[in-house]
This record gives sequence, structure tokens and C-alpha cells, in this order.
Amino acid sequence: MMAVIAEKKTPRYYTVAWRWHFYAGLLVAPFMIMLAITGMVYLFKPQLDQMMYGSLLNVPAASTPAHPADHLVAAVKAQYPDASVLRYQPPAAPDRSAKIIVKTADARLGVYVDPYQGKVLGTLDENNNLQAIMLKLHGELLAGKPGDYLIELACSWALVLLVSGLYLWWPRGRGKLAVFWPRFSAGGRAFWRDIHAVTGFWSAIFLLFMLLSGLAWTGLWGAKFAAVWSQFPAQMWDDVPRSDRKALSLNSTEEKVVPWAVEPMPLPKSTDPHAAHKGAAVQAATPQVALQQVVDTANARGVVPGYNIALPDGDEGVFTVSVFPDDPRNEATLHIDQYSGKVLADIRFKDYALVPRVVEFGVVAHEGKFFGLANQLLMAAICLLVLLGSVSGLVMWWQRKPAGRLGAPADAPDTPLWRGALLIMLALGVVFPLVGASFVVILLLDWLLLRRVPALAFLR
Repeated sequence: MMAVIAEKKTPRYYTVAWRWHFYAGLLVAPFMIMLAITGMVYLFKPQLDQMMYGSLLNVPAASTPAHPADHLVAAVKAQYPDASVLRYQPPAAPDRSAKIIVKTADARLGVYVDPYQGKVLGTLDENNNLQAIMLKLHGELLAGKPGDYLIELACSWALVLLVSGLYLWWPRGRGKLAVFWPRFSAGGRAFWRDIHAVTGFWSAIFLLFMLLSGLAWTGLWGAKFAAVWSQFPAQMWDDVPRSDRKALSLNSTEEKVVPWAVEPMPLPKSTDPHAAHKGAAVQAATPQVALQQVVDTANARGVVPGYNIALPDGDEGVFTVSVFPDDPRNEATLHIDQYSGKVLADIRFKDYALVPRVVEFGVVAHEGKFFGLANQLLMAAICLLVLLGSVSGLVMWWQRKPAGRLGAPADAPDTPLWRGALLIMLALGVVFPLVGASFVVILLLDWLLLRRVPALAFLR
């Protein structure tokens, strides 16, 4: 009798693990499949862009000097007189075009210009092309902030799936061995179980890297993480006028203007020398410095080719020069006064703290940029493993699901080893707020509703 009573008092940690893995897996698997597919497409952006838009990107290299940046912008303004110019990207190489992003009443266009002839080569809708759509699907499900939070929730829960999945894979009992390679002769559900377990095991460390490096860009956890770790010496802002805006305001899901490490920094503001007289009718507007002067400043300061220049937004806005090179050690962000041309801030990789440095390396590796084609192929292989793991999990579920029921795992005896993994999962709930909130929802659903409301019995 005492043994029976003790057994009833024992919490069934294994059941909790399996149930959380099961419910979360059903919810997260579609997101993982979408992220893997869109991620693979975006990985090969350089090759796909050349294949699809080569006539816009490439120009014959010429021995004649390129036109000044202001001439190229004027050529675009002549063709789009009512458009506002947002960004300018100088040619990244002698055989590449210049790119000017403009906003019209109907669209946001990338206008490509031959820098030697000053001729417009064509346009590309910045929000409605293959890579833009893949990136917005990957980052926010084409749904703005709500989509961003859903992606963050799915990626955070994928970390829980990783912990619980590794525990479920771990051999328990004397004589049982871990499965490191699928038993192809097993057939049926045993085969799919091996595929699911083995792909999960071999991809675990890579999936952890992909999830953490991707979460750095999310709107809730990523923004808070950046605010804590991306700190710069206060003396960088001595005698620099600051606006109320953060550099983060320049970024969006489809367009990253400044690096992750710089996002929490305040934006400087330009100082108009005639601001005190703006109210006088006879006072002419203070002219901006030439765009070519900004280009010359960036080149003189050794900013590597491929950089973009975001034009000032309003009377107090600044020119922002930024570059996302394949090697993050060459990252640079310059803020330049639009009236005097003075460099108000010059932020380099050496100015980052340790954590932002690690994150920036993670980001370029995540995007397949750090070590060329090999990096792309490695990330693509990880995406394929994620696809295989997600699909095999869904097949396993479908094969064991009773008709008319969800097929949730039944009760099982307690396994003490799970207690440590449970603590890890609870720690994840503290570190990732969306996971913590969803823990509460799942526990209520599993322990209250599913057991006490007969109408919800099909969820078990």
C-alpha cells in the first residue's frame, strides 16, 4: 500500500516532456518547414540575383571616370520627379551598377544606373521580388509585427523541442543503445522514428546556432538582448548632438540599414547653422552637402565597397553610411551631418563589446556569407536536416494518430533523469518571455482543460 501511495505522489516528468515535445512539435513544425525553405532560397541570394537580375547589376567596366553620385541621383529624379530618394549605393566594383532606392506614391523601387553613362538601366520593386518576399516570410510571415512575434515564439519553442527531443532520444535502461544512424530495414513507424531521432541528434548543435543567431533579430527578445549587450563608451558621444531616435528606427525586416550591434545607439542629429532664422521669409533653406562628398568621406575613411548611404530624414536627419560585408570585422557605420559634412560618429567592429562581436559573426554565418560557397552549402544542409526532422515527426504522428483524435502521448512512468531537463526548459521560459507565457498556457490546457472538459477530449 505504501508503495502504491508513493507511486501516486511521484510526478510524471517523462509524460510532461513527451507532451510538451508533442504539442509544441505540432505547432512548430510548419514554421520550421517554412523557415527552412525560405532560408535556403535566401542563402543563395547572390547567385539568384545574378541569374535573375544580371542585366541590372552588371555594366561593362570603363576606363572613363564614373559620374558623381549627385549626377546619378539627378538622372533618377528626372525619371521619377515626384519620388523621394531614400538610399544610394555606390558601385561595389568597376563592373557593377549604382543603385538608388526611391519611394513613389505606389511602391519602393530600386533604380539601377550605369555609373559611366549616367543612364538608368531599369528598376526592381524592393518589396515585391523573390528575395524580398522570402525575407519577409522568413522574418515576419508577411504579417508585420504580429508575424515577427509568431516567428520568435516558434523559434523559442524550437529550443524547448531541442532539449526535450535530446532527452527522449537518450537511451534509458540497461542494454539500450543510442541510435546514431537510421535502421533502414526497420520499416514503418520505426523507420520514421529513427529518421526523426537521428536527424535531430546530428543537427542539434547546428540548429541551436541557427535559432540563437536568428533570434537576435527578433522584435521582442532580440531587441531586449541588443539593448543589454550593445553598449558603447560614453565618450563616443562627447560634443555630438543626439536625437530622440535610436538607430534601430532605420531598420526593418526587409531592409537592414545598420548592424545589429549598432541598433540600440542614439542617432546623432544634424545642426542647421541657420536654424534660428528659419522663420524669416527671406531666409533660404540651408543646402545639404553634396552626396558625392559623403561618398568621398566614406572612401577616405576606408569603408569597404558595397556600402549604402541612407539620406537624411528631415531637417535634423543625418547621412548614414553602413556596410554589411562578408567578414564582420569590416563592418562600419558612419553618421554625417547633412549641412557641414562633419562625421558625427564612426563606429567599427573594434568598438563592439564581446557579445555583439559574437552575434555579428553568427549573423553572417547564418546568412551563408562568412566563408563563401562552403558556408552556403553547410547552412543549406542544416535546412535540409530541419526539413527532414519536421516532416518525419509529422509522419510519425500521422501513423500513430487514432481516428478522430489528436493522438497525444499517454501517461508513462516517472523518469527521474527528466527533472534536470525540466529545469533547463523552465530556465528557457525565464530567458525567453514568449516561451514562459506559452508554458503557462500549455500547462493550463494540458492539466486543466483536457482533463476536465469532455468536449476537448479529442485533443488528447
